[in-house]
Amino acid sequence: MFTALDFFSIDPFNWQAIGTAILCGTIVGLERQLRGKPVGIRTSTLITLGTYIFIAASFSTNTQMTDPSRVIGQVITGIGFLGAGVILAKDGIVLGVTSAAAIWALSSIGVCISTGAYATSIKLAVIVVLILAGVDVLEDSFAIFTRGVHKKFRAWRNLRD
Repeated sequence: MFTALDFFSIDPFNWQAIGTAILCGTIVGLERQLRGKPVGIRTSTLITLGTYIFIAASFSTNTQMTDPSRVIGQVITGIGFLGAGVILAKDGIVLGVTSAAAIWALSSIGVCISTGAYATSIKLAVIVVLILAGVDVLEDSFAIFTRGVHKKFRAWRNLRD
């Protein structure tokens, strides 16, 4: 007999992990979206949620044919290709590397969620945001952080605006 509780069951996944994945993706994605960067809320949330689902599904199939560590390796490789897609080169300046790194970090947070480390995953999402925002504060405060390619990028960005 099918009950209302069966409708809300999502075995082998759980709602707490899904909520954590959505929260972590939103934390990082909000920072990126508010600053007009690629990989906003929607993309960040889907990366974190998708990684959780792939890894949790591999943990749930306890057969000799399934090795969760191999699935994690394949997810990391796939995320690397996704990150490579946001990297652009223009006038000798490479753009999007930080967004690619954020994608990679989001995927690692999804792996943490799949192991049940929900609080740690939220803390890691906050740390990612602190790094993304904190380095900009340093660059705005100290000239030494805007040398080399960063100086060239800043000049190029000012010409564009």
